[in-house]
Amino acid sequence: MKVGFIGLGLMGSRMANNLIRNGNQLFVYNRTKEKANDLINNGATFTNSVAELASQSEVIITMLSEPQVVKDAALGDSGFLNHLNKNSVWIDCSTVNPTFSKEMFKEASKRNIRFLDAPVSGTTKPAEKGELTFLIGGENDVIEYCRPLFEAMGKKIIHIGGNGMGTSIKMVINLLLAHSMLAFSEGILLGESLDISKEKLFEILFGGPVIAPFLAGKKDKLLHSNFEAEFPLQWMLKDLHLALISSVENNLQLPLTESAAKIYEGASKSRYKEDDFSAIYEYIKTIK
Repeated sequence: MKVGFIGLGLMGSRMANNLIRNGNQLFVYNRTKEKANDLINNGATFTNSVAELASQSEVIITMLSEPQVVKDAALGDSGFLNHLNKNSVWIDCSTVNPTFSKEMFKEASKRNIRFLDAPVSGTTKPAEKGELTFLIGGENDVIEYCRPLFEAMGKKIIHIGGNGMGTSIKMVINLLLAHSMLAFSEGILLGESLDISKEKLFEILFGGPVIAPFLAGKKDKLLHSNFEAEFPLQWMLKDLHLALISSVENNLQLPLTESAAKIYEGASKSRYKEDDFSAIYEYIKTIK
């Protein structure tokens, strides 16, 4: 299949590489061409604009940082939605808010483009191994058409419902990740202040009923203070802000999320925004 891929960051570059490995003809675009060099060496074709990419693609996949960046690529000057052939497919794997996904679905439909919101569950290692989980909103027949692409990049496909439902569940998941990491960090810091070693705390807590399973993957980062990004803290902050936008739209109060967003914002304004979001542990230690 002729696939266009826009956004070659930590996740997108790995996802795109798996598409090549599975025999797809890949066209790529990224604002920084150097990020595409490995993919070009593996057989991808670099295009000079999203419009050029769209004209050569049957399916476009976007994996971008935030809603406005997605919108600029889709609808800005020479945006790709105006250059795709009718009945082509746009898969947006970016983590955005549900209202935005529904808006993009309407814009795509005006142009007879089929649309799926398909954010992923998983970080860089699953992305590299082709073991992501896709959380999809959209029509079943479009999902089936794109199934070979999802299977090239992931191990599980979950159809949540109509357009906007994929991004809805992704928002819930990331909110819980942010809170779990924050609560765990505070618990560990309290334990250390009471003269319990970090090693002993981990021995007792991991595998127990009060710890979210994903935290085991953060153990080495916390033990060795190596916060190389798998999920940058600045993007977790962005996702908390998106959750708060949705809460306002739905007349819902999320007081814990408001507090968490302030803490993650403080960390982002400090030196931790490009670190893994587990670095919130280090930031909390600096709060006086």
